[in-house]
Amino acid sequence: MAYYTVGTIVNTHGIKGEVRVIATTDFPESRFAVGSTLYLFQQGQAKPLTLQVASMRKHKQFYLLSFEGKPSINDVEIYKQGTLKVTDNELETGDLQPGEYYYHQIVGLKVVTEDGEELGKIKEILAPGANDVWVVDRPGKDDLLLPKIDQVIKTVDLDAGQVTVELMEGLE
Repeated sequence: MAYYTVGTIVNTHGIKGEVRVIATTDFPESRFAVGSTLYLFQQGQAKPLTLQVASMRKHKQFYLLSFEGKPSINDVEIYKQGTLKVTDNELETGDLQPGEYYYHQIVGLKVVTEDGEELGKIKEILAPGANDVWVVDRPGKDDLLLPKIDQVIKTVDLDAGQVTVELMEGLE
């Protein structure tokens, strides 16, 4: 079974078993909805811990979650720095619009120019602000940073495992 990260527990909040979560998902309201199942991965633990969301609310840049059967800060203190994940069965592909992709679908794709020149493979996606930046690992060269804009990213073919790009002046 594959797991996909949806958030990180950065701290506790109050004494009633709430944790502060930084969301790394485009669907935090549905991922962290009351009744949702999340899997907590912690360093040094072989198996994830299954948690069911008891409450969720937004607070500043965080989501405050509490879990079923964990009513006290003492129950959740050990979860700090843990990673919250969902299974591949719980991915919401129906919520994606045409031209939208999950990070895991993009990372690893081969990048080629419109002329057919192979540039490398996407190794990571950064989200610094207005648009994502796809980081291309190029053998023997520095990484290439491609902004996720229509002028640069021409086609994404998941079946072929390939992204076709137009290198604008100044990108290389």
